Amino acid sequence: MSRIYLDHAASAPLRPEAREAMLRGFGIWANPSSPHAEGRAARHALEDARERVKAALGWDGEVIFTSGASEALAIGLGRARAERRLVSAVEHDAVFRAAPDAQILPIAADESGLARVDPAALDAALAQPGRAVVGVQSINSETGTVLLPHQDGTIAAKVREAGGLFLADCSQSAGKLPLPDADMIVVSAHKAGGPIGIGALLVKDLAMLEPSGGQERGYRAGTENLPGALGFAAALEAGGIETWPTSYPERFEFKDLLLQAGGRVLRPGPQCSHIVAVASDRLSAAAALIRFDGLGFAISAGSACSSGTLKPSRSLLAFGIDPAVASRTVRVSIGWTTTPADLQAFADAWAEVASGDGR
Repeated sequence: MSRIYLDHAASAPLRPEAREAMLRGFGIWANPSSPHAEGRAARHALEDARERVKAALGWDGEVIFTSGASEALAIGLGRARAERRLVSAVEHDAVFRAAPDAQILPIAADESGLARVDPAALDAALAQPGRAVVGVQSINSETGTVLLPHQDGTIAAKVREAGGLFLADCSQSAGKLPLPDADMIVVSAHKAGGPIGIGALLVKDLAMLEPSGGQERGYRAGTENLPGALGFAAALEAGGIETWPTSYPERFEFKDLLLQAGGRVLRPGPQCSHIVAVASDRLSAAAALIRFDGLGFAISAGSACSSGTLKPSRSLLAFGIDPAVASRTVRVSIGWTTTPADLQAFADAWAEVASGDGR
């Protein structure tokens, strides 16, 4: 049975360009921190990859390579030169692990009924004593809600006016959409067709962080992952969302197909085109995952780190989704391998599953 992979938000398949770059990197085996000729060659390749990542993302600041988005969040939130942490209520679980004492910013509906970070709560939190680092995701990994449109710098401006630092978690948007205005940006390679095990913290000025010693200019310890960095750069250079087999209108039309097939598409706020949260009227999320897996579709229920649990989704509840609906919600996410035929096949399967019996 031919399977269809629709879980790109958890991890995208490795792009062939990234695989080839990594194979070249494995041939440069020396430690980039070693002073001999082999080490210098490795260092040259690493710095070239760093510049290529910057160019591909349109970033003119610094790049700290990390083991992934989780470590980048830990560095950005944990070592920012600030006394307080503020994060939105719908952030990835890695944010709350990185900043367990953070003040939570609720999500509220604006005048048009769309969900966003509550501006009044943000203003009140920024007015409190002590410099704050504020963390907000660009795109929610469970609903596809765009919390930081790249052309809207309202939150960043408020944070800077209050003397704080703004961190944007762009794990689900980097390599797909332009970066938002932020002082620090978290990116993940494997969400964009790069290798697992590498990401980066983009920083406008390293003076924003407390150094820890070790590699990466003293801001991250551990031998650098040169093959991963080369694969990361190659994946970004392979092209963004404009290179995918599915066009912009086709990705949004997919949501209409799901509605026609009996699905309830959740849209709490402005939506991206590559992540869809859809609820069944009768099947629990766990039952739906089993049914679709048996039909040959790989989807998930929420972020990969929490989809294996039976707890209600914290993000869905924070968006104001009814708990009963949240318990029946699955995530479909598309990427560089997804074809229009894949989307049609899933919509057809949804109509079959939604019309059948289930619990």
